Amino acid sequence: MKNVGVIGLGYVGLPLLVELGNAGFEAHGMDVDERKIASIRKGKSYIGDIPDKKVAHLVKAGKVSATSDFDVLKDLDAVSICVPTPLRKTRDPDISYIVSAVEEIVPRVHKGMLVILESTTYPGTTDELVLPELERSGLKAGKDFFLAFSPERVDPGNAVYQTRNTPKIVGGVTAKCTKVAADYYGKVFDNMVTVSSARCAEMVKLLENTFRSVNIGLVNEMAIMCERLGLDVYEVIDAAATKPFGFMPFYPGPGLGGHCIPIDPHYLSWKLRTLNYYAKFIELAAEINGNMPSHVVSKVVGALNDQGKSVRSSKIVVVGAAYKKDVGDVRESPALDILHQLIEKGAVVCYSDPHIPEISEGAIRLKAVPLTKKLLNGADCVVIVTNHSTYDYRMIVRESKLVVDTRNATKGLARKGKVITL
Repeated sequence: MKNVGVIGLGYVGLPLLVELGNAGFEAHGMDVDERKIASIRKGKSYIGDIPDKKVAHLVKAGKVSATSDFDVLKDLDAVSICVPTPLRKTRDPDISYIVSAVEEIVPRVHKGMLVILESTTYPGTTDELVLPELERSGLKAGKDFFLAFSPERVDPGNAVYQTRNTPKIVGGVTAKCTKVAADYYGKVFDNMVTVSSARCAEMVKLLENTFRSVNIGLVNEMAIMCERLGLDVYEVIDAAATKPFGFMPFYPGPGLGGHCIPIDPHYLSWKLRTLNYYAKFIELAAEINGNMPSHVVSKVVGALNDQGKSVRSSKIVVVGAAYKKDVGDVRESPALDILHQLIEKGAVVCYSDPHIPEISEGAIRLKAVPLTKKLLNGADCVVIVTNHSTYDYRMIVRESKLVVDTRNATKGLARKGKVITL
């Protein structure tokens, strides 16, 4: 294989494109977003984990290119589909982006071509949706072309595990498809893990994120229980974590964010509903985690009341808008719900986040403000939603009248009477 491609150049697709180029392939990226195409052609990255110099070097060397013309597929030996898979408002899977990508491949699929779906989806998508469409070409999977599923495992902001050194799962629709896909990706990733089928590979991804969702839901409920019992949930967790076996620490927070954990388990839940099974853990975890922004707002309201203030007209600074530490991504961020609810209650709200210059989501239209002593001094309450490394938490506690810390970011600081935690 020499000429390969990636459809969808977002948080998954661009890092994969770069690694394909690094591995010596001539990697062609495809996307309908002309802004992304133009950025790559200029050697510029729009993904925080990918430096400009990496993109520029590969583009200059002719190892990476980008286009909105899908005819490039005719000359590719392999193509990976890395398009979004959001949920509809009804929490049903929206696989329209996958369908669109496959529709582009169908008239251009050819003998020997390898197609790998990476977009997170429900078990059975590769076999039941992608396979029949590709075989409309008259070619047979496992004989004329090859088809597999390989779940993306991108963790934005992770300095240790990135695209190349994260073990790569792959499962094909036939044993030959699995081997071809594993041989191909084995030239890109440090550690390949093959499974018996595409359906199994699809389920692996959903288990990983359901595991996190359920355990975060458990510890979020534990935080509420500890509050009722007059206990510090962080002390309880840290003590439990000293057990060298049978326990893995998770920590409470203001809610779930990002594209994966709040969304992926619902793909599994939806699929099981079609089989007349109710996924109780998934739905319960989603309910608990989904209510955490409201719980945070209630903590703010209660803390202000204790100081004889109403939330209406109170000046509130939200510290951190990204869904996780040290990333510039607000997808599904609990900060959006918290901001919205505080605004609805009549608070005068602003936010500070070095990674998110502005927010334009629904009714929220805000620009980030610098986190200064003057800003903190003038606030009735400061709410720490995202614990970015760049924040000076000692200054935040010292200069603020009241802090609601949803991440335990102020741990170890003198905060009695001033800082409220979950």
